[in-house]
Amino acid sequence: MSEEKINVMKNASPSLMNGDAKCPVSHGSSDQHTNSARTNKEWWPEQVNLNILHQHDTKTNPMNEDFDYSKEFKQLDYEALKNDLNNLMTDSQEWWPADYGHYGPFFIRMTWHAAGTYRITDGRGGGGTGSQRFAPTNSWPDNTNLDKARRLLWPIKQKYGNKISWADLIILTGNVAIESMGGRTFGFGGGRVDIWGPEEDIFWGKETEWLANERYTGDRVLDQPLGAVQMGLIYVNPQGPDGNPDPLASAKDIRETFGRMAMNDYETVALTAGGHTFGKAHGAASEDFKGPEPEGAPVDEMGFGWKSGHGKGLGRDSITSGIEGPWTPNPTKWDNGYFDMLLNYEWELVKSPAGAHQWHPVNPKDEDLAPDVEDSTQKVTTIMTTADMAMREDPSYKEISKHFHANPDEFADAFAKAWFKLLHRDMGPKVRYLGPEVPNEDLIWQDPIPSGNTDYSVEDVKSRLANSDLTIQEMIETAWASASTFRGSDLRGGANGARISLAPQSGWEANKPEQLSRVLNVLEGIAKDTGASLADVIVLAGNVGVEKASGREVPFNPGRGDASQDNTDEHSFAVLEPVSDGFRNYHRKGFEINAEHMLIDKAQLLGLTAPEMTALVGGLRSLGISYDGHGVFTDNTNKLSNDFFVTLLDMNVEWNKKENNLYEATDRKTGDVVRTATSVDLVFGSNSQLRALAEVYAAADSQSKFLSDFVNAWNKVMNLDRFDLD
Repeated sequence: MSEEKINVMKNASPSLMNGDAKCPVSHGSSDQHTNSARTNKEWWPEQVNLNILHQHDTKTNPMNEDFDYSKEFKQLDYEALKNDLNNLMTDSQEWWPADYGHYGPFFIRMTWHAAGTYRITDGRGGGGTGSQRFAPTNSWPDNTNLDKARRLLWPIKQKYGNKISWADLIILTGNVAIESMGGRTFGFGGGRVDIWGPEEDIFWGKETEWLANERYTGDRVLDQPLGAVQMGLIYVNPQGPDGNPDPLASAKDIRETFGRMAMNDYETVALTAGGHTFGKAHGAASEDFKGPEPEGAPVDEMGFGWKSGHGKGLGRDSITSGIEGPWTPNPTKWDNGYFDMLLNYEWELVKSPAGAHQWHPVNPKDEDLAPDVEDSTQKVTTIMTTADMAMREDPSYKEISKHFHANPDEFADAFAKAWFKLLHRDMGPKVRYLGPEVPNEDLIWQDPIPSGNTDYSVEDVKSRLANSDLTIQEMIETAWASASTFRGSDLRGGANGARISLAPQSGWEANKPEQLSRVLNVLEGIAKDTGASLADVIVLAGNVGVEKASGREVPFNPGRGDASQDNTDEHSFAVLEPVSDGFRNYHRKGFEINAEHMLIDKAQLLGLTAPEMTALVGGLRSLGISYDGHGVFTDNTNKLSNDFFVTLLDMNVEWNKKENNLYEATDRKTGDVVRTATSVDLVFGSNSQLRALAEVYAAADSQSKFLSDFVNAWNKVMNLDRFDLD
C-alpha cells in the first residue's frame, strides 16, 4: 500500500469505516436510501417550483435528437394497424378475459379516461402525451384495471414500434373499439408525442388520500383549475356527490365538470349515453378485496395493480368501481338501448354486491335483461348510476335525452362529434393532425384561422412601423399581449389569428384596452395598406420595437392569418384571460395565489426554460413593460439593457413590504424610497436559483449575451403557434 493511501486511512473518520482497514461503505441493512431524502420543497413549501420548466428534457427521452415522430407516423401502415386493433377486440386472453368476449367497452374506457383528464381552465391534462402510463393517473381509483388494457395493447405497440406513439395508440384504440361494435366515429388525427415521465406541472388537488374531497367552497364551488369532484376521479362520483345518490345534485356536478372539459349540455348527454351504451361496471364484491394500485404494488406484480382476492379476481369476479352491471341489454352493440332503458322504466335505488349505490329498473322485461359476461345463457339486470339518473331527472338533460331517444341518427352523429372533440381538444389547430382520417370539416372549438398572406414587403411594413407615432413600449407590449396567450398545454392561443383585436381579448384588463385600441388602429391601417395580415403586423411591431431598443435583428416568418369574430368562440377563449402575467407585472387585485408562482406557471405554459424566463422578465422591465410601473429599474426605457438585474442585486438598498405584492426599496444611508417592485421582481433576487441566473445577466461582461438571449426567447414566444412552419 502506498504512503498516500496509508495516510488517507489514518485520517479517515471512524464513522465512515466498516471495521479496521475495510471498505468505507456500509454493507449492512438500512432503511435509508435516496428516496428517504427530504426535498427542498418539503423543507420550504412556498418555494417556487422551477422544476416544471425543465421537465421532459432530453435526459429522460430515449429517442435520438433527430427523431421526428411525424415522419415516422407518415410511414405507418395505418390500415394494417387498425385491422390488428380490430382483431384484438375479440382476441380474449385468459389472464384478463374480455367481458362478453369483446374488449371494446374496456378500451373505450381506457381512451375516455386518458382524454377526459383535460380541463379547459389551464389546458392541462388530456390524452396528448400518453401520460396515462405514469403516476399519478395510472394509479387513480377511477382508472382501476386500465393497466390491463394498456398491457393488452403492448403486442401491437411492440409490432409497430416508434411509428405509433403510446398517446396516439391509446386514443385510436377507442375509435376502433366503437367502430367494431357498430358505432359511428367522426375521424382521427394523429401526431401526439409521448412523454417519458409524469407531468409535474399539473395540480390535481391538495388532498392526500384517494377519493378525498377538499376542493369545494361555499355552495359547492369547485376550486380552479380542477375538473373532477374528488381526488383520483376523472369527472364525477358515479354514485353521486361524495357518494350521495341524489340525481339532481349529481347533475350539478356533471354540468360543472363537463363544462370544464369544454362540453355543453347537448354534448354531455351524447357522451354519457354513447359511452354507457357499451360495457358494464364491475363491483362483484367489497373493494376490500382489491390490492394496491400499480405504483404501490410489489415488484413481482410487474406493473399491475389492484390484484383481487375475490373468486378468480377477473371476469364476473372483477372489482373496479364497486358498481355492478351493464347499462343496456346489448353491451357490445351500438343501439338506442341506453335511452330505451333510462326513459321507459322507473328506477329504484339499491346497493351493489360491493355496497355501492346504484339503480335497478323496476320489473324489467325478459328482453331487457343483459347476458352475463361469461355465460350468455345467464341473464342479469341492467343498471344505472346516479350520474345516469341525472340524464332523466335534470330538466335540461332530460329534454335532450328524450330528443336523442326520438332521433337516433342525430344521437349517433352527436356522440361521434362529441367523442372526436373529447379526443382532440388538447391537440391544437387542425394543421397538426396527421393521418388519413382527419375530417375536412372545420369546427369552432379548433380555433380555425385562415391561411395568411406572404406576398407583401416585410421591409415596407417595418419601415411604416418604425416611422409611426407608436412608442417602443406600445409596440412590444401589444405583441407580447397577443403572443403570450399561447398555452403549450392544449396548444391554444398565440399571435396567429390576431384574436387580440376581437372579443373577448380586446377587452381584457391586462391588455390595457384603451391603449390597445389606439395601437391596433395604427396597425390595422398598416396591414390594410401593405397587404399583410394584422397578426403579422402585430408581431412585426414588437420585433421593430426590440430591434430599435437592442440594435439586434429579430427573425421573422410571414404567413399568419386573421381570424374573424364568427369563428371565435368567445366563451371558450375567455379562459385564456390572464389573471396574472408576471412578464408584464400584472396581477389581478384580490387574486390570492402568489404572483411569483403564477409567473412560473405562465412560463411553463409558454414552454420557457428558467434562463429564458429570466431574460424576458429582465428585458421587458428594462423597456418599461410593467402594468403599474413597478420593477422598472432604469432611466432609459428605450434601450434594452441589463439594468434590471444590476439594480436588483444592488446592496445599497433595503426592501420592505408595503402592501400585498408591493415592496419599497429604501436607501440604506438616507432612508429615502428609491424604487418599488412586486414579488415577481424580487423573486429573482430572493430565490437562490433565480438569483444565480440574475447574477449571470448582471455581470459587467454580460450585455451581449443578455441581448442575444432576450432576442432568442422573444422570437420563440412570437412563433409558439406557428405550426404551419413545422
